[in-house]
Amino acid sequence: MMENHFTRTSSYERNGSSAYPVLSSQIPSWFEKESNDWDLRQFLGLLQRRALIIAGVATVVMSGVTYSTLQQKAVYESNFRLLVEPVNEEKSLVQLTIDPSGSEKAGNLDYESQIQVLKSPELMAGIVKQIRYYYPDLSYESLLKSLTIRRLGATKIIEVSYRSNDVTKIKLVLDVIAKSYLNYSLEKRQTKLRQGAQFVDKQLPGIKNRVDHLQKELQLFRQRYDFISPDAQASKVASQVNILSTQRLEIDQKLAVYRANFASLKEEQGELAALNSASVYQQLLVQLRQLEAQISGELARFQEDSPPLQVLKQKRENLLPLIRQEAQRIVGVKFAEIATQIQSLEVQSQELKKAEIQLDREIKLLPVLSRKYTELQRDLQIATESLNRFVITRETLQIQVAQTELPWELIQEAFKPESPISPNIPRSLGVGFIASLLLGVGISLLIEKVDNTYHTVSNLKENIKLPLLGILPFEKRVQNNLYQNIERRTFSEKIPFKFSRKFSKMSNTLHRSSASDRYYGQGKFWEALQVLYSNIQLLNSDQPIHSLIISSALPGDGKSTVSFQLAQIAAAMGKRVLLVDADLRRPQVHKLADLNNLWGLSSLISTNIPAGQVIRQMPEMNNLSVITSGPIPPDPARLLSSEKMKQLMGYFHRTFDLVIYDVPPIVGLVDARMLAPYTDGVVLVVRLDKTDKSGLMQAQDSLKISPVNVLGIVANGDKTKYKGYKHYYHPHG
Repeated sequence: MMENHFTRTSSYERNGSSAYPVLSSQIPSWFEKESNDWDLRQFLGLLQRRALIIAGVATVVMSGVTYSTLQQKAVYESNFRLLVEPVNEEKSLVQLTIDPSGSEKAGNLDYESQIQVLKSPELMAGIVKQIRYYYPDLSYESLLKSLTIRRLGATKIIEVSYRSNDVTKIKLVLDVIAKSYLNYSLEKRQTKLRQGAQFVDKQLPGIKNRVDHLQKELQLFRQRYDFISPDAQASKVASQVNILSTQRLEIDQKLAVYRANFASLKEEQGELAALNSASVYQQLLVQLRQLEAQISGELARFQEDSPPLQVLKQKRENLLPLIRQEAQRIVGVKFAEIATQIQSLEVQSQELKKAEIQLDREIKLLPVLSRKYTELQRDLQIATESLNRFVITRETLQIQVAQTELPWELIQEAFKPESPISPNIPRSLGVGFIASLLLGVGISLLIEKVDNTYHTVSNLKENIKLPLLGILPFEKRVQNNLYQNIERRTFSEKIPFKFSRKFSKMSNTLHRSSASDRYYGQGKFWEALQVLYSNIQLLNSDQPIHSLIISSALPGDGKSTVSFQLAQIAAAMGKRVLLVDADLRRPQVHKLADLNNLWGLSSLISTNIPAGQVIRQMPEMNNLSVITSGPIPPDPARLLSSEKMKQLMGYFHRTFDLVIYDVPPIVGLVDARMLAPYTDGVVLVVRLDKTDKSGLMQAQDSLKISPVNVLGIVANGDKTKYKGYKHYYHPHG
């Protein structure tokens, strides 16, 4: 009778927990925050996952770039060049006109300022007026927008460029500008040079006075503070600090020694050490010992009151006060010597302290003096450089004014361009292609950051510090067969039937063409299940796993499928297996096993029906039994936490070699935590590309407060392509 089995208490009921308890303090190390460091392998995986997004973005962007490029009008450009300084200057003149800042620019002309003058409205007004005679729509702004004036490298040449859609307009505009610039050089340059010389002469006296004032102020600063430079002052202070530190250390060491000697003299051992080094005291002690020896010798011959003994004793009595006086004198001298040394060292220490205080003041004042010195040096340097520039500029201007003025020279005339400069179709398309790819990759990276799932097994292993028990590959054929199994409820086409035939009968009929192709097309999946089962059994070789819970963090991770397939694997390996559908909320096992769900676990808990009526053996697999969920109760948690459920679990564990419980997801539900303490552990199913990382963290928080032994995780839906795997499993390979 079923009742008899209930009366026996299982080991799970006695212990109240699993055989492999896990302390809650160990749980937090299971999960770690995901690292933000990306390596090449992760980046290539991202490109593979987001290939469609990258291709779509690149196609859209390239379409826009191509259309925009082909719609652009052809733009032409021409230029002319002006030599604005003579190239045959004398060497002495070149040396006078070198930039005092040390740059490599040579010559008398400030090119940046000159270019701004050439673009100024005052100079361009006449040019615009002449061009408007031929092109009335031209304005100063439109002319300047298409005009480029620049210095040609480090030469004395200015290049003027103009671009437009009309090649005739380009030639006309450049010819007018070239003629106007040449006239400007003849009319204005001499006047500009003279005005510049007058300005420099006016500024020089003030700059000289400032240089003299700063030099005098710097001299007074050095004399007042004996300050040569910040580095020299810092070295001087550092040297003084080292000397004082050394002296302080020596005095402190000597003080420590003398004070220790002074304290030692107050003790018996110290006095003995001082007396041992006193020669007079030692001589008196020798005499005392001799008298003692004589007295001992005479005692052997005479009586105590004999005259010789009385004489010797009298001598001893006379010698003892002398010894005591000598001892007191020696100790007193020692005390005086040590006290004198201590007093002398303390005086030296006071002097050192005063020196240290003075040095500390100098150290605190050093940053202020250094900053003041630096400011004076900087101001003096700036003033000196300014004076030098003005002096050199005055000499240069005087030479230029005195010598014969040479006008600008047109060394290259404007020409009509033949080929456009834009659009450059190959370059535009190339840049557009690169930009579109980068944009696609950027959008993919953004999507990847927003995506909160694990995509690869390696990423899962890095961030979840639990044993990886198995990796189940994603197989479309297996998934399609499972869906057909749920929809059709046809046992003849079920995956378990083919699987059981493979492991139980091993008949030659499997080598027929159609059946062989179906089986070996699923070779990776079945081998992965075998690896998963083996890893679970090897978790504890001393005490094999007899019961386990298979769950997941969130719905849809494939826990029911893994439970069902793992039960078949264990049964095919010769174990008596019971698969219990403990998901009383959304049961799936009865659909996978093609069984009706009229009664099941909920019926067994809530009624007194025998377990044999609920435990159903799978056809074609003698070792596999299934308990479906039964009718969905209004309060599943109450049933699973009942005493009846604990008794049933004990019965299941005693009756079968392996009991597998398919329970609801952990996040938000308490079902798994109610059953887990009475099993050997929990296996978490994680679906790659689907399971939410935050869901796993919530599952962690749920498991922290329960005495749950988490055996490991199963990575479900791995899409990694392993080279040569399919060929290895082909029956003819």
